Amino acid sequence: MYAVFKTGGKQYRASKGDRLRVERLDAEEGSTIEFDQVLLVGEGTDVKLGSPLVSGGKVKAKVKSQGRGRKIKVLKFKRRKNYMRVKGHRQHFTEVEITSITGGPRKKAAAESEPAAETKAEA
Repeated sequence: MYAVFKTGGKQYRASKGDRLRVERLDAEEGSTIEFDQVLLVGEGTDVKLGSPLVSGGKVKAKVKSQGRGRKIKVLKFKRRKNYMRVKGHRQHFTEVEITSITGGPRKKAAAESEPAAETKAEA
């Protein structure tokens, strides 16, 4: 089972056991957090698409660590004028491990469609 959820202005596709780096969240290491802005939940060929969100869809994750990413250098210069400025930036992130996904497609609907196909084959 996989899900697409939104946090920090970005969308992430995740399955159970995946480790993701998301935008910094105010949570302690080892705590459990819940993402409730689930856009899509799928399992195999069955997909439940929200409009815009899946009702009852939740992704639970455990916070593994907080950190900062690699430094990005921003360079600003004017040619032939001996003017150059270099600035650096390190983005904060939270690393999470997905523990569970709920609100997926119903298995009951797939089971109901199979007997209907068998009766047509007999007739």
